[in-house]
Amino acid sequence: MQKGPDRAATPAATGLSEAGKRLLRHGSEGLGDHELLALWLSMPDTTAAARLLHSLGKLDRQPAARLLAEPGLGPSRVARMKAAAALLDRWALAALAGETPVLDVVKRAEQRLIDTQASKAYIGSAGPADFNEAMRDLTFAGTVANDRVAMLQTPGGSGSLRVAAGVILRAREDTTVWVSSPTWANHVPLLGGAGLDLKPYAYYDETTKALDLDGMLDSLRGIPKGDIVLLHTCCHNPTGIDPDEAQWRAIADVIVERELLPFVDIAYQGFATDLDADAFLIRELAGRVPEMLVANSCSKNFGLYRDRVGALFVVTADSNARDVVQSQANNVVRTIYSMPPDHGAAVVAMILDDDKLRADWIEELTEMRERLCEMRQLLHDALREEAPDHDFSHLVRAKGMFCFLGVSPEQVSRLKKEHSVYMVDSSRINIAGITADNVGHIARSVAAVL
Repeated sequence: MQKGPDRAATPAATGLSEAGKRLLRHGSEGLGDHELLALWLSMPDTTAAARLLHSLGKLDRQPAARLLAEPGLGPSRVARMKAAAALLDRWALAALAGETPVLDVVKRAEQRLIDTQASKAYIGSAGPADFNEAMRDLTFAGTVANDRVAMLQTPGGSGSLRVAAGVILRAREDTTVWVSSPTWANHVPLLGGAGLDLKPYAYYDETTKALDLDGMLDSLRGIPKGDIVLLHTCCHNPTGIDPDEAQWRAIADVIVERELLPFVDIAYQGFATDLDADAFLIRELAGRVPEMLVANSCSKNFGLYRDRVGALFVVTADSNARDVVQSQANNVVRTIYSMPPDHGAAVVAMILDDDKLRADWIEELTEMRERLCEMRQLLHDALREEAPDHDFSHLVRAKGMFCFLGVSPEQVSRLKKEHSVYMVDSSRINIAGITADNVGHIARSVAAVL
């Protein structure tokens, strides 16, 4: 499969005309085979061509087979059409049905694991070393000495957060953890339920639907020395609004100045910009602070939601402190779940340690990220068409799977009762649930309640 451009694709970026974008928004009724062929062949690469057909729901191979037989297409166009059809077979109907398909590279790694794994014996509380080392390198990329990092495989990112809470409480029972306002709803039960005191810091400006950087910096400057500040390094959940690199550096300056302990939650590495850019904050802080906690998750970027694969890293001042923290963290694990599940972590380690599998994973990860960008653009364009007097530009400024739609709780209630469009009262939506089939109904419904 030909690799697409390494950027966030939108309908405009993939070369679609206005007619093509309208087609994606409103469906393909009345589209003839030759019109479809013209759009198909206008795509700059195989991935874009397949994505267009996928969005249109044109999964019937018969029209394509007839068109392939026509003279004058030339071998390169025929090859691209065949490649696009093969890519459609990979995606199949799963995404159109709102399902989450298993990544092709995960299936291949799983088969290799089945063929080669010799034992199902217990592993240690920290999980397998090959997984931990591969995830450490993916997260830090050599920006901190390995002998300063305690590391554990955990049952998902949630398990990582919960183990981190246990370690924090053993170090200092009266610790306060400062979380963004708003933050992921599960941060409260996972950390607060473990016994940590949580307090908010300013983050999101509901009026501008943007980062409140000045408010955030003022809040951080008021946090007592030694307290912990929880940060979403990319794809902030629930807002989708992230600081840029310059803003992160300003935030890091205050953390260093106030001697705060950063606790970074990176649940969507690769879903915002790319694997390296999404870990910028972690790598920036790694060279500037003596201690740091990082909770990573493989649920989204590997599609291993139900296999529960995560990692916890604790950066310490030196190797002696690392050994103490590792021992305490292992003991916390023994009191909760004894040892983490192995299957998903073994799959991740195999993919990250194999050059071909890793390259194929990055390609599939790029496809997922670009689809999210396209669905954001699709929803934005549909809302702009249905409600031209309202600004929904924050939808395309946001990154990752989630963002606020920007309607009131009362309007959310009307969307549910009058239009069967469901979301939580904050208007947080999952962009992955947007499709070419439902975006028109969503946009018309939102316009009706504004």
